[in-house]
Amino acid sequence: MPKSHLVVLSGAGISAESGLKTFRDANGLWEEHRVEDVATPEAFARDPELVMRFYNLRRAQLSAAQPNPGHRRIAALEKDYRVTVITQNVDDLHERGGSTRVLHLHGELTKVRPVHREDGEISWTGDLAIGDLDEAGNQLRPHIVWFGEAVPMIERAAEEVQTADAVIIIGTSLQVYPAAGLVGFAPDTAPVIYIDPSPSVSYELRARKHLHVLEMGGSEGMTEAAKLLRELL
Repeated sequence: MPKSHLVVLSGAGISAESGLKTFRDANGLWEEHRVEDVATPEAFARDPELVMRFYNLRRAQLSAAQPNPGHRRIAALEKDYRVTVITQNVDDLHERGGSTRVLHLHGELTKVRPVHREDGEISWTGDLAIGDLDEAGNQLRPHIVWFGEAVPMIERAAEEVQTADAVIIIGTSLQVYPAAGLVGFAPDTAPVIYIDPSPSVSYELRARKHLHVLEMGGSEGMTEAAKLLRELL
């Protein structure tokens, strides 16, 4: 008998337990920078060295971080289900936590790619600088989907959600589109488990017929979600 397909939609909250800061703080800053200065194509065109330094710092922070129990509990579900993780995170903690099928909506810190291209990504561990080129002589840039850029993986993500037997939402309130619309692609019969210590039920979630809200942190929530899945599937 084929395994049920479980789709996990994850966001910054799950990585916060590993010491990585969530997207931006209460002042609207991202690691002391305005988002407009480090996370847009215009920012890169204006001051590429600043943008590269910003992502070099984040890459260094990521190398010191470790997957937390939430990441590992998601990976453990692969024993019983066919699990697809669709994440808004640019870190590799899901992979290092053991998940084997991870789709990154917003790119990956551990990769770079040629400027003016959405593909051609190259694994990258150290700092990135002006003068770092691909084999064709093109300047490399962070493999990150910046504000104002298309989200190339969104269609594939929607296709995965369409075949879900159940959906887990963790570390994200699904308030920002296009990622916020993904849960709407799940079949009406698919139960949705929403894990959040301070849940904010979005329009897309209110429309779900089978919604289960777990008001708790990611690691604890994944333990309860695993129990709940055994009842639901």
